[in-house]
Amino acid sequence: MMQVKDFTYELPQELIAQHPMEPRDHSRLLVVDKNTGMVEHRHFYDLCEYLRPDDLLVFNDTRVIPARLHGVKDTGARVEVFLLTRLDSTDWEVLVKPGRKLRVGAKIKFSDELACEIIDDTDFGGRVARFCYEGVFEEILDRLGETPLPPYITAPLEDKERYQTVYSRENGSAAAPTAGLHFTNELLEKIKAMGCEEVFVTLHVGLGTFRPVSVEDINDHVMHREFYSVSPQAAAAINKAKAEGRRIVAVGTTAVRTLEAAGESGEMKAGGNWTKIFIYPGYRFRLVDALVTNFHLPQSTLLMLVSALSTREIMLATYDEAVRERYRFFSFGDAMFITELNK
Repeated sequence: MMQVKDFTYELPQELIAQHPMEPRDHSRLLVVDKNTGMVEHRHFYDLCEYLRPDDLLVFNDTRVIPARLHGVKDTGARVEVFLLTRLDSTDWEVLVKPGRKLRVGAKIKFSDELACEIIDDTDFGGRVARFCYEGVFEEILDRLGETPLPPYITAPLEDKERYQTVYSRENGSAAAPTAGLHFTNELLEKIKAMGCEEVFVTLHVGLGTFRPVSVEDINDHVMHREFYSVSPQAAAAINKAKAEGRRIVAVGTTAVRTLEAAGESGEMKAGGNWTKIFIYPGYRFRLVDALVTNFHLPQSTLLMLVSALSTREIMLATYDEAVRERYRFFSFGDAMFITELNK
């Protein structure tokens, strides 16, 4: 039995990054050998030195939507609705605040052009909301919604695009795939110029990625489902790289989850689907060889995922090293590259 408390580390509050690094690729990069735990301290613009000319890098091109809406209940109470997953043209899985005031049947008005009714409960403590609107929902959301930042970021974000990757294009996420925030267009071109191949998949980040683990035994944790899609071209490129023995480098834990969910059989399948895949130590990776990622919260499913690619002991030792070296943590923080050194 592996317990949630086995994935704890001490993090001083002042190491939680409140602002993104400028330029994007000037964040620090901790390179760790997934087998030995050997580390090297670099900057993100040095990433090319650790890539191989025939590597295949897999990026998640999802885009964060302005998912936080403030409205007024029919009783006059002020409430908040947080969009998670779109179910169809009118219905969304949402989180609501305060939950006790927003039961099934509650009606909420956000503006003259947008309202919703709570029509069902979800199995994760959220609700299903049915929206009523005139016009294009995405355009209304752009006007009324707020880009959600994680609760540990308390500083205002001056440029909303800094919580988007430079290659984001598919609207649908409630949070950014933050490992991608370090890439600039110039760095992407440099990586391509050295012979690496770049492909894009989509996983819309929902509750499954950042929901806290509330059980003691991690085997009892159930992930919330998230939607992913893989184009035929991306699937073919990934399968070709695998067949040729080339290294597959995932950019971010959401790219890992897409690769391992769609490639469960060892072969990447094109198309869209829902996944509840939960990766923790003992998991056998089918496709992912190396990972660009950020530093994750203690006791989180993401810390468990990176521990599965290496070991829990190596990851916790690496995190302790990052704390000693005053790396910046979480969404706007520094990066890690989990790989094999000297190969």
